[in-house]
Amino acid sequence: MRILMVEDEVSLAETIREGLVGQGFAVDIMHSGPDGLWAATEHPYDVIVLDIMLPGLSGYEVCRRLRAREVWTPILMLTAKDGEYDQADALDLGADDYLTKPFSFVVLLARIRALTRRGTRARPTVLSAGDLSLDPARRKVTRAGHEIALTAREFALLEFLMRHPGDVMSKRAIIDNVWDMNFDSDDNIVEVYVRYLRKKVDQPFGRASIQTIRGAGYRMAPDGG
Repeated sequence: MRILMVEDEVSLAETIREGLVGQGFAVDIMHSGPDGLWAATEHPYDVIVLDIMLPGLSGYEVCRRLRAREVWTPILMLTAKDGEYDQADALDLGADDYLTKPFSFVVLLARIRALTRRGTRARPTVLSAGDLSLDPARRKVTRAGHEIALTAREFALLEFLMRHPGDVMSKRAIIDNVWDMNFDSDDNIVEVYVRYLRKKVDQPFGRASIQTIRGAGYRMAPDGG
């Protein structure tokens, strides 16, 4: 899952980024309204965390322009203000949720997970492919009743593939959604993590759910292989 954070408080943004990365999210950070608007229209995100008080363009204006351009990515607004009219303004402009500073990281994480489940279209609470099951909220993967331990990156990759069952996902699409824009390594890293996943979710169970489509990418077999 890929998140855009638009926050001009550098230390706060970095602290939140570290926490979210530890939970398996890919996180891009922008520190101004114009940069946030550009990133949100140029890259695919599952959630945008948007501060209201930003240089260049306010969070209100960024939100308004995104909705005017029919960018429907869920938006969580952050602000130091706590007036009910500020909340109303944010929601009236198209934001999906609102969180007042200071806030608990646990609460922020819960709000983000709620928005990712809601998404821009209906998403199942628990993803499944045959006897393979992934619960995004509980960060739990099971196969044939056996729980499987995955790293944060392995979990993010498996979740992305399972959200698009049967669809062929190129290495570039996977990198864009599982890694952040600072990724500067060879895209063969995708092959490495697919191999890690197969050793955990397929091989011990005699399955082949993660399929290689030569020259195109990878896909999750809807029936779990």
